[in-house]
Amino acid sequence: MHIQDPCEGLLSVIVPAYNEEATLAQIVERLRHVPYLLEIIIVDDCSTDRTYAIAEVLVQRYSNIRLLRLPVNSGKTAALKAGFAASRGEIVIVQDADLEYDPDEIVDVIQPIVDGHADVVYGSRFLVRKAARVLYFYHYLANKSLTFLSNLLTNVNFSDVETGYKAFRGDIIRNMIITSSRFGFEIEVTAKVCKLGCATYEVPISYYGRTYEQGKKIGLKDGIAALWYLIRYNLLTDRKHSFRSIPVVRPIAAPKTHTI
Repeated sequence: MHIQDPCEGLLSVIVPAYNEEATLAQIVERLRHVPYLLEIIIVDDCSTDRTYAIAEVLVQRYSNIRLLRLPVNSGKTAALKAGFAASRGEIVIVQDADLEYDPDEIVDVIQPIVDGHADVVYGSRFLVRKAARVLYFYHYLANKSLTFLSNLLTNVNFSDVETGYKAFRGDIIRNMIITSSRFGFEIEVTAKVCKLGCATYEVPISYYGRTYEQGKKIGLKDGIAALWYLIRYNLLTDRKHSFRSIPVVRPIAAPKTHTI
């Protein structure tokens, strides 16, 4: 894939949302100006506030916004599964409905796929430090520990497996069999793209984290569950059972040899 015109629609943005009435409209308005945009798919995880009503207004206002609603609150991974299945874009990216990640940086995240170099791109909060809110040390330590363990099992040197910005070739993520729950997606998808042998890149991004008082939802039990997911998807799940059909990925370039 090598697209020159940023106005050509090839990007599906999946926006999982649970009780995000304060930020949903703002994040969608910013997403509308992202280059290469084809569609925005809002997946409401059975919110109890006005999130769904706000999303309905946005759908009526803009023709490239679609809305799904889960019948019961099922967690972020379930919302993502629904969004991926409904997506049509050659590239698919996840955008949380809060303001922790900057939509202006999406074009940087997807560029390696657009240019034909990557199958998957992670936006790293640690690769090169950009604007990043200073928050919980224990979250930072947990993230680094999970990233280290994931790298140990996959032999891939990610700097931030728990990042919310993950972009995929559409055929890869739509073919992936996703079985985790709540916030297990980050560990599961990392294990499976590594099993597939995807050409995977990281690009630096900013991070404007929220406190628990501001609505942050991930907690200790999610970190404990991640340890089980590391074992399950890296050691107990093979590639055959990770994808409905095996997508073709970009060959890994052989190292260059130099002669004197």
